[in-house]
Amino acid sequence: MPARPRGSTRRREGEHVYPSKPEPATVYEGRLFHRGRLVEAEMGVDDDGKIVAVAKQLRGGRRIHLGESILLPSSIDLHVHFRDPGPPGEVEDLASGTVQAALGGIGAVVDMPNTIPPLTTVERLEEKGDRIASRAWVDVLPYAALIPGVDVPGLARVAAGFKLFMGPTTGDLVTPADEERRALLESVARTGLPVHVHAEDAALFGHGHPPQDTDTWDQARPMSSELSAIRSLRDHPRSLRLHICHATSPEAVVAAREIGASTEATPHHLLLAASQFGNTQQKVNPPLRPERVRQALWEEFQKGRVPMLASDHAPHALARKSLPFPDAPSGLPGVEVMLPLLLEQVRRGSLELATLVQVSARRPALFLGVPRGSLAPGNEADFLVVDFRARRKIEARSLHAPCGWTPYEGREAVFPQEHYLRGERIVEGGEFVPGRRARRLLPRPPGT
Repeated sequence: MPARPRGSTRRREGEHVYPSKPEPATVYEGRLFHRGRLVEAEMGVDDDGKIVAVAKQLRGGRRIHLGESILLPSSIDLHVHFRDPGPPGEVEDLASGTVQAALGGIGAVVDMPNTIPPLTTVERLEEKGDRIASRAWVDVLPYAALIPGVDVPGLARVAAGFKLFMGPTTGDLVTPADEERRALLESVARTGLPVHVHAEDAALFGHGHPPQDTDTWDQARPMSSELSAIRSLRDHPRSLRLHICHATSPEAVVAAREIGASTEATPHHLLLAASQFGNTQQKVNPPLRPERVRQALWEEFQKGRVPMLASDHAPHALARKSLPFPDAPSGLPGVEVMLPLLLEQVRRGSLELATLVQVSARRPALFLGVPRGSLAPGNEADFLVVDFRARRKIEARSLHAPCGWTPYEGREAVFPQEHYLRGERIVEGGEFVPGRRARRLLPRPPGT
């Protein structure tokens, strides 16, 4: 058979024609974190904000050279409280919270439902969606509160997941009794959506003298209460996407693993410890733990045995945090500094970059079922440009939290120099760049 003429478009019967790869609109060249390590490569992004190729060399598109900086996937924060909706004068909202997230290298957040009023109805979740569309600068996954009497199937159409509070905390949402909880979890399991759990058993709280510092706050809400709450979930439906929030000890991480749940650690439980000198700015639920527990949790985190990282960003006005310890609310700001604090640990050699990317980006994306978390073709082009030489001390006056304070004052951190969301720059030179609004995200089942 004679050779086919060069350039001929005819094909043999049954011959498959493969579509040609789209040519990138922009190519980023330099050191990329790809497939678990840093490599010299090029990443192509199309006009729709999708990654179309990663290779040693790519054709087409305008080119941007990264120099000594590196390209990392944007992080996903599985746990924030942006207090929107809230009463007049509330210290946080979606606009301020998502600006902090953008500057801190976070491209998507899971926003919790203990707002005022709480997110317990379809109407309130729909209103939340409108707020996200008009105010948010990074993508938001809004959660509904899992309390007795809620319409789980109805909420599942508009919520990204559910939050179950098993102990008292900000917002005073009702904690379901055992039988109610089982029925609610079975209903959520049928929706395929995840449920995040604040795990504390109030029956094991101490009731002695009012706590006066973070040391006695730890004693008032002990580790045993956290472990009891986690273990009480052992009979959850096997198909349930169960996630335990803010594990405070290695024992809590193990307990979550034993019942088939994922879990997260926060920067404050990893880096701060309870002490008799601990002030109200470090008052959180569940509490900071003693130094020996903090160090043990940090060592497990270093080894990659803590599945995910989350900030539990929950700010309060300084005037309220300045009340006497028993009266001051629990919670602290963290979404802007979570990743920079851990990038500094990478710079010091105390944490592997691959571990940090796994817990802050890759695993959260897989858990939620969203196309991001790694620099791979087909994913959203959500990425950071990081220069480990550009480190600075954290100062409340230079951060963007309206509450005006931080428990990490004076600590070293490495902030992203640039941040792109779907290929559009939202941080340039370490400064926020307003652009198009972000989106409400709804997760997909894992593996889809």
